[in-house]
Amino acid sequence: MAMLEIQNIHKSFRTYDEKPHFHIGPFPRGHARRVVRTLDVLRGVDLTVEKGDVVAILGPSGSGKTTLLRCLNFLEPTDSGSLTFDGETFDLSRISGADIARLRKKTAFVFQNYNLFRNKTALQNVTEGLIVARRMPKEQADMVGRKMLEKVGLADRADYYPRQLSGGQQQRVAIARALASDPEIIYFDEPTSALDPELTGEVLSVMRQLAEEGMTMLVVTHEMGFARNVSSKTVFMENGIVVEQAASCEFFANPKEERTREFLRKIAHTE
Repeated sequence: MAMLEIQNIHKSFRTYDEKPHFHIGPFPRGHARRVVRTLDVLRGVDLTVEKGDVVAILGPSGSGKTTLLRCLNFLEPTDSGSLTFDGETFDLSRISGADIARLRKKTAFVFQNYNLFRNKTALQNVTEGLIVARRMPKEQADMVGRKMLEKVGLADRADYYPRQLSGGQQQRVAIARALASDPEIIYFDEPTSALDPELTGEVLSVMRQLAEEGMTMLVVTHEMGFARNVSSKTVFMENGIVVEQAASCEFFANPKEERTREFLRKIAHTE
């Protein structure tokens, strides 16, 4: 049984105008929000993730990759589609707040730009969710936090504030925060996009270690080396649809779709 399966995910963004559209007598009496543009960002996305999979999601900018992750973690509402997690299926257009809270306890999210609290130390950033959301005693949370910081190579930076850390170190704190909640799957949204090449290596090394330990990960990335050498499965998206998905060795050695081959050729010229 798959850990995570999504079927027929649709998501649109709508732009509204704010001009008054109804009158009582000679005077406008209000603003009727009228849709002036609809952008279909996800158009029937299907995806299956098995326990222990590392799934890399590739694609040009604007293809819907980040929106897909945000929908899966309920940071964006979904227009339609279903999600099955650990054998339990949910209609994403009608899912309850209680179910969202329950599913979020099984997942973690690592953002592009770290999303650390600037006024809290590395350790406090890791333990905040444990103490506030999960009501873990502070002493226990501190023990978990220090263990996770050690795991990402930052045991000696527990008392540092984000401004005292490099970008790569801040992202590793964010990964430690994700690990502290003991998730079944971690969603990574382009975790190295804000980093220079040297710092990128620090973060990818931690992610490679997690993959070797069997952590299930869904990773939106532009790092072809990670997708080719670390991920077990690669998905190529464009214009809100999955163009191709396959085991990573097969995806890179023998892509079936012409658009996939074109994308990989262009990327190869920039590496």
